[in-house]
Amino acid sequence: MANHEQQSNGNGEMNQLKIPEIKFTKLFINGEFVDSIKGRNFETVDPRTGEVIATVAEGDKEDVDVAVKAARTAFDQGPWPRMSGFQRARIMEKFADLIEQNNNELAALDCIDAGKLFMMGKLVDIPAGAASLRYYAGAADKIHGEVLKSTRSLHAYTLKEPIGVAGHIIPWNFPTSMFLMKVAPALAAGCTMIVKPAEQTPLSALFYAHLAKQAGVPDGVLNVVTGFGHTAGAAISSHMDIDMVCFTGSTEVGRLIMQAAATSNLKQVSLELGGKSPLIIFDDADLDKAAGLALQGIVHNKGEVCVSSSRVYVQEGIYDEFEKKLVEKAKAWKLGDPFDPNTRQGPQVDKRQFERILSYIDIGMKEGATLLTGGKPWGSKGYYVEPTVFADVKEDMQIVREEIFGPVMSLMKFKTIEEAIERANNSKYGLAAGIVTKDLNVANRVSRSIRAGIIWINCYFEFDLDFPYGGYKMSGFGRDLGLNALHKYLQVKTVATPLYDSPWL
Repeated sequence: MANHEQQSNGNGEMNQLKIPEIKFTKLFINGEFVDSIKGRNFETVDPRTGEVIATVAEGDKEDVDVAVKAARTAFDQGPWPRMSGFQRARIMEKFADLIEQNNNELAALDCIDAGKLFMMGKLVDIPAGAASLRYYAGAADKIHGEVLKSTRSLHAYTLKEPIGVAGHIIPWNFPTSMFLMKVAPALAAGCTMIVKPAEQTPLSALFYAHLAKQAGVPDGVLNVVTGFGHTAGAAISSHMDIDMVCFTGSTEVGRLIMQAAATSNLKQVSLELGGKSPLIIFDDADLDKAAGLALQGIVHNKGEVCVSSSRVYVQEGIYDEFEKKLVEKAKAWKLGDPFDPNTRQGPQVDKRQFERILSYIDIGMKEGATLLTGGKPWGSKGYYVEPTVFADVKEDMQIVREEIFGPVMSLMKFKTIEEAIERANNSKYGLAAGIVTKDLNVANRVSRSIRAGIIWINCYFEFDLDFPYGGYKMSGFGRDLGLNALHKYLQVKTVATPLYDSPWL
């Protein structure tokens, strides 16, 4: 592992840091790192520079078949589903310990693979991932059914049993968070699984597989198949021996996964899909705090967040002053190398996403929106995009209706509460929303009226392990986080037997 400590060169500038040693690039199947059956590889690229980091094994349908067979055997014959919850919890706790011990290396992998801020990974993402394992480890020995009161002479109860083999298809914007958000509750439930990380960010997922084995997770329980969505991901979605699939990503791909699940074995599906989240700022808001929330809501993780506040509605009485403060803050936002602790925004994940964002900015200008700030690439290399704010935006514009997944905000004004609610709900998505007001009655009315899975009042991006997270409408269904996530990996079985005086005896 290379040294990642930032050192000043005496001029206030930060020296370029070396990337970590890449230790794991093969598929992880049945407890071993193996080459893909076809021997193919693909490149993963550092978005800070556009340079290749490593070549990684490219899994395909044949590799998924092998991984599913290993997971199926581990579920049907192996110890993991048959362990007590307490035993599974102890292994999960050790897994969490190992993650914490390797914090720097994991944060560095996500930094060079996804362009994520190193300090954010080190202080937030990696510790939160370990905490996720501990949260569900604490629930593993508390999975139980109920005794049922029958209207007849029957003794009946329910059992909660692991659903079987789970397929996880995870995105590139939060490689650590999404990996452990899916894996932790599935492990606690007693499931076995195949994980396909995004092709843009495979490195930390393979490292987590290595740590899971070190922690004592039995072979075949956790398998990682790196590769592409149209091959490895499609094979997971349609596989007859996978019992459920959990996906986070675009609505378009979510549709394909549902179709594949329906035409194969009718496996259960949980989808967390796109978003175009509104942030509504009322005229009693603290302007400086509201502008800070709005900016953070669109530039956090360089806008590569499903819940980004990409539609900001400001009540007309404070609009002009708010616009000035927002633009001032956006212009002062610091972009740079994500290893630099002073950097607030790193590069977009890859060239394709970088070009997609710039194309939407071009569309916004052609549609007649006013570019207040940003709108251009930043720096001489890498995939950086300036924080971008559009005004004079209409609801039918593409930049308002379509998910851009980058640091691009549409700023609009409104008059009344009724108008704000109507416009906030005028979207095919329903993942998140924010409300900024000092009036509790307004906050309660609006939060109950907006059709979205999570509502933040006078805050934004406030997640907790105990908060269920998922969407309404075309933002999907099913919930991650909280005990709701654990329950989706469980089947409910009813068991009934006649009592001694039953007429059935």
